[in-house]
Amino acid sequence: MDLTILYRGPLASCDYDCPYCPFAKRRDSRAQLTADREALERFTDWAAERTGDRLSVLFTPWGEGLVRSWYRRALTELSRLPHIRRVAIQTNLSCRTDWLADADPERIALWCTYHPGQTPYERFLGRCRELSAKGIRYSVGVVGFDEHLEEARRLRAALPEEVYLWVNAAEGHTYTDEEAARWTELDPLFPYSRDPHRSAGLPCRTGESVISVDGDGTVRRCHFVKAELGNLYDGSYRRALGPRACPLAVCDCHIGYVHLESLPLYDVFAGGVLERIPAGHPPGAGTPPDGLVVPGPSRRALPLLEP
Repeated sequence: MDLTILYRGPLASCDYDCPYCPFAKRRDSRAQLTADREALERFTDWAAERTGDRLSVLFTPWGEGLVRSWYRRALTELSRLPHIRRVAIQTNLSCRTDWLADADPERIALWCTYHPGQTPYERFLGRCRELSAKGIRYSVGVVGFDEHLEEARRLRAALPEEVYLWVNAAEGHTYTDEEAARWTELDPLFPYSRDPHRSAGLPCRTGESVISVDGDGTVRRCHFVKAELGNLYDGSYRRALGPRACPLAVCDCHIGYVHLESLPLYDVFAGGVLERIPAGHPPGAGTPPDGLVVPGPSRRALPLLEP
């Protein structure tokens, strides 16, 4: 079996205070942190034993995982296993990077988000440069708020050309064509994030070759569909895997709609779906493979929710 797993344990604490995030500066109790560590270690042990499968793992914690030693250890250990294609994590890159010396740079990757106002620009850029010096695959992105635009431009100019800078549409914000054009100058793939994608009844890889797993081992097709497929640890989920259409009206998060078969994003991000790195890096940051058309900023990407 070739399986992609999005793992999200109970961790919900973060060291940042972003006004657009419900988990900003939230603190987990010692008991909650212990439960999160034990759940992650159980998952890591399970993944290590699945030597007959080919696994790709993306950690998508509600909080910031890399400030916790058990996430750094899990990423390092999984990266050294031959049946793990890729292991990645979403992170604000606030932690040190020296731990990566023990990881396999061919299999580990980071999906990094820059939050202006939460960390000094030079510190974040310095961490990015450390990743580049260590040969670690990573992407960098920002949320597309107007007040972040100049900082995003500054970051794009300073990052190596081969590092992809992505832009997430701000939740609930409707972009004019002029606004979208400004963000598309930085991220040619921004039109895919600009508006929610209509997904109801459309084929999606989630539930077949992609699953979501929580700290208890409950398996769902993705983070956004509540229906359970079984449990990871008793193997019951395997009987439920198969092609299925999306039951939701729309999908507006990259970790969801990237798996829609109606979009060409598996070709756009070939070899870098987990860490959000387009094919062909380097060169041509943000440029999709020949023959794939990225929607222009003056029109919406299809399929989308109709107004």
